[in-house]
Amino acid sequence: MKNPKVTAWLQIFTAFVPVGLILFFSAWTIQYWQAWVFLCVGVASAALLTLFIIKDPVLLEGRTKRGGPAGEQRPIQKIIVWCMVLPGLAIFIVPGLDRRFGWSAMPPWLVISGDVLILVAMWMVYRVFKENSFGSATVEIAKDQRVISTGPYAIVRNPMYSSAVLYLIAMSLALGSYWGFIPAILMVLGFAWRLLDEEKLLAKDLPGYAEYQTKVRWHLIPGIF
Repeated sequence: MKNPKVTAWLQIFTAFVPVGLILFFSAWTIQYWQAWVFLCVGVASAALLTLFIIKDPVLLEGRTKRGGPAGEQRPIQKIIVWCMVLPGLAIFIVPGLDRRFGWSAMPPWLVISGDVLILVAMWMVYRVFKENSFGSATVEIAKDQRVISTGPYAIVRNPMYSSAVLYLIAMSLALGSYWGFIPAILMVLGFAWRLLDEEKLLAKDLPGYAEYQTKVRWHLIPGIF
C-alpha cells in the first residue's frame, strides 16, 4: 500500500530534480547562481511545508493524490491543465535560455528579492493549509468538506492560487529573467480559468459556498480580480 508520507517527501524530489535539469540544460551551464539559489530556497521551503502537511491526515491525503490531467475527474479541468503544460515548461526553459544568451540584465538585489518573495508565497501556502485541510491537488469536493471563510479565505476566495501567482512572478525574478514573465503570465491566466470553473462547481455542489461568494468579492487578487 502506498505510504502517503513517503509520497509527500518524494514529491519534492520528483519536482525539483527535473526542474534543475531543465534549468541547467537550457542554460547549457551549471554556472547559473540564480538557479542554484532558487533550487535551495525552493527545496528548503517545500521541505518545511511538508513537515506541516504530514501532520494533517486529511490534507496529506489530498496533497498526495495523483495530479495533472490524469488526476482530474472533470473534462474541462483536464483541458485546462493540458493547456498549462507548455507554459509550465516554458517558465523554466525561458529563464535558462535567457541565461545562456544573455537576454536579461537583472541586478542581483532584484534576483534576491525574488527568492524572498518565494518564501512569502510558501508562507501563504502554509496559512492556507493551516486554515483548510481540504486543499486537494485536484479540483473536487471531498467527503465532509465545508466552506472555509476565515484566515486568507476572508480576503480572497482562492488564496492557494494567489500564493501560486506570487510564486510564479517571484520565480522569474529569482531566476534573473525578465523574459520569464511571459510564461508566468500565461500560467496566471490558466489559474484564473481553472479557479473560475472550480468556483462554479463549488457554488453548485458545496452547501454554503454561494453565500460565501456574496461575502468575499475577490477571486484571486484583492482590488483587482
